[in-house]
Amino acid sequence: MATDLRIDRLRKEFESPGGETVVAVNDVSLDIEKGALVTLLGPSGCGKTTLLRLIAGFEEPTGGDIYFGDRRVNDEAPNVRDSAMVFQSYAIFPHLSVFENVAFGLRLKRGSRHGLRERVGRVLELVGLGALGDRSPSQLSGGQQQRVALARCIVMEPRLLLFDEPLSNLDAKLREQMRLEIRDLQQRLGITSVYVTHDQVEAMSISDVLVVMNGGTVEQIGSPSEVYARPANRFVADFIGKVNFVDAIFTGRAVDVAGVRWPLPDAPDLAEGSRVTLVLRPEAILMSTTDGPLRGTVRRTVFLGNHAEYLVEVEGVGELVIDETDPTDRGMRTAGDTVFLSPAAEALHVLPAES
Repeated sequence: MATDLRIDRLRKEFESPGGETVVAVNDVSLDIEKGALVTLLGPSGCGKTTLLRLIAGFEEPTGGDIYFGDRRVNDEAPNVRDSAMVFQSYAIFPHLSVFENVAFGLRLKRGSRHGLRERVGRVLELVGLGALGDRSPSQLSGGQQQRVALARCIVMEPRLLLFDEPLSNLDAKLREQMRLEIRDLQQRLGITSVYVTHDQVEAMSISDVLVVMNGGTVEQIGSPSEVYARPANRFVADFIGKVNFVDAIFTGRAVDVAGVRWPLPDAPDLAEGSRVTLVLRPEAILMSTTDGPLRGTVRRTVFLGNHAEYLVEVEGVGELVIDETDPTDRGMRTAGDTVFLSPAAEALHVLPAES
């Protein structure tokens, strides 16, 4: 598969008000295949938005290179880079109609005016706004305004489509709907896309590849399922979803947890007898009232509709968060109940203790 975007040892430094040098992006390298949707994910201040702005040309790199295909674009202005950005704030013109907002870039671009009305009309139909071309942005909902912003980018037929936290201004239900629409549209058009968010669920639901960032560096690159099930370090495990960390001893193809031996699905490259941290997702722990290798006591219960969350104090281990599905059918456990726990063997993952 051809590479549409290549980032090679990219670095961006800023000078703080106090005169100190702040490294916002620290020697990041990344290859993005044509047609992929890659999400830059991380906490506030991790460098993901700065990296996106470097790709778009809104910031100049301190070091390293950016390639669109084989073309080095470091010195190219944003308007000639063949990319388009969907902003968090929509950035649509309130005095222009929906149609004119979408047509704005085409009117400015030489050679793009031929068939403009048909081209804009097709894109408005594509994003579900075909009947709203004459409306003012003030007459649109938040979701419709975001579709206008998306249509304005798509109509330019860019090589790269960039998203800067585009759904953060929408309510939860609309955000879920829009992220599915964006993913469906991106796949149908086959546009290579780079998406920035701090929302883990949003990132996992739409991405081909996740790039988890922290402190300006890349912590892990992989598919959503890889990053979730096999995090590279403790930071990634803790940032992506809920997790329990359990101290254990590596015993070859198993770990010893409070005197109980748990087989591992694959053997990590670690010395036998070394201390490790076991990564346990809450849904990967099976809970029973009759049998299991670990005994615990329910300390807290939370009903969350399609699942229940329990805090269980386990002898020799500590407190574990455990999720159970279908609590209405199973029946809710109550604080003080004695339970027995078994891990789903295929979901066990270990990290060196020092990580």
